[in-house]
Amino acid sequence: MRVLRRLCVHELRGFASLGLWVARRRHGVGAGARPAAYTGPQTAMLFGFAFVAVAETVVLALVVPWPVVHAALLFVDVYTVVQIVALHAGCVTRPHVVGADGSLRVRYGQYLDVTIPAVGIRSARVDRRYPEGRTVRVHDDGSLDVAVGHQTTVTVELTRPVAFVRPLGLRAHARVVRLHADDPRALVDALTRQRPVDPTAQEPPAALKSPAPPASRTPLESPAAPESRTAQESPAPALKRERKGPVRAPDPLG
Repeated sequence: MRVLRRLCVHELRGFASLGLWVARRRHGVGAGARPAAYTGPQTAMLFGFAFVAVAETVVLALVVPWPVVHAALLFVDVYTVVQIVALHAGCVTRPHVVGADGSLRVRYGQYLDVTIPAVGIRSARVDRRYPEGRTVRVHDDGSLDVAVGHQTTVTVELTRPVAFVRPLGLRAHARVVRLHADDPRALVDALTRQRPVDPTAQEPPAALKSPAPPASRTPLESPAAPESRTAQESPAPALKRERKGPVRAPDPLG
């Protein structure tokens, strides 16, 4: 019953996404928020599936002669095309969102919606990986992969586990979220730029601050050397009179 109820919710959200897609509007992108698209790796594949479904419908209309069978196959094929287009519309109109408060909303169309508060984000980095398996996968180590085209480009580490609901209704927790963004660097920069400052961080006291180095003096600001005293200013040495005796003639005898 839980699975059936979740599938019905996904169907209704898919039809609503078709309306948003036609109106060129996006869901859950408020003022000051930064959306991050992630549909790049799967767009060509989804429209390829839609083309195959349409071709199959035309071929079966020409081959199947029974009207009842033809009507049943036509309904199935048209419903398949609508679901494929609804999935694409859901992924386009429900992008990842970095809120104005620094929070992160990780989504995959109408099937997954994980809200991470700003205080719960430890770090975010560009990290390209190629996980195997389903699009949404929860690992035993508490990490969540939201892959698009079997690749993720951003890894977000959390300070504490975040709770979310899986596509089929089961609840789970994750400590690390890996997601795909068409422009991973822009998403990481937005998370880093809008992350709030820790209010517990205080400015160090003035006693612990290192003193600023003294400003260097320019040659014009250097103190002038004291002028040397001139000969007129310095006291003249006293002249001693030399006492001379009587002049004697040189002794010829040596």
